[in-house]
Amino acid sequence: MKILDKQDYSKLTNRVKQIPFNNLFARAVVEKMVTGTIYVDNPLNIKTAYITHPYGMTLLLGDTNHEDFNKQFKMYALNTENKRSSFEWMQSYPSHWENKLNEIFGELLIRSDENDLKHEKGIIELNTRVNFKFDKAIYLTKKVEKYNPDIKIVPTDRQLFREMRGTVVPKYFWNSEDDFFENGMAYSLLYKGELASMAFTSYKFDDQFELGIETHPEFRGKGLAEIVCSSLIDYCIENNYEPIWACRKENIGSFKLALKLGFHPVLELPYYRLSK
Repeated sequence: MKILDKQDYSKLTNRVKQIPFNNLFARAVVEKMVTGTIYVDNPLNIKTAYITHPYGMTLLLGDTNHEDFNKQFKMYALNTENKRSSFEWMQSYPSHWENKLNEIFGELLIRSDENDLKHEKGIIELNTRVNFKFDKAIYLTKKVEKYNPDIKIVPTDRQLFREMRGTVVPKYFWNSEDDFFENGMAYSLLYKGELASMAFTSYKFDDQFELGIETHPEFRGKGLAEIVCSSLIDYCIENNYEPIWACRKENIGSFKLALKLGFHPVLELPYYRLSK
């Protein structure tokens, strides 16, 4: 596995665009909208590539039969040299990778529902990633305006951008605050004057907005995520953007929220949690 020079990222642009499932995070890296890292088998003649987004989402792409690359990737994925301090969440393309990864990892590949001891090191955990499709008619049918004097929705400004805490917040998806405010969009929900939840653009390409959402733990269970997400979806509708939603099937909260907001599942894919 060799690190690809950023000036050569364009060699992968068309390949990534042709993948028939949501991979906007990989496009963001390849098209240099965010600073990630790309590993390849041979920079001069790329057959296999591994694209990593700084948030930890990754894409394994290309030829499945490059044995030298596969051996190095196995060490990387299992983190045998402790070079990573966090998980990576990987999708792969084409579908041949599913059988190849079963072969590479063998008994170290464990389904999430079988990982009873919740192993974090030395295994690859197999999850499922779901791609959704937005249905405007369903969204408008389900949408119910509820007045609550404790709730105020405002466009996210720089102060709120900096204040928002959590693991799914815009600062982890954009290169800088300036970059976000030039290219992204977000709404913040204030509950009794306190910042409680935020819905934002995690990736933006052409007419597509992929949505991100975070709610502070102390404000969960009040339906706030649905309310603030509705504001961002309304913005998308008004400005002719297509809202994009994807999540782990095992993330029941995100899955149910998508359904409430007019999204419906269209595709399920293997989703691998690489060891930390």
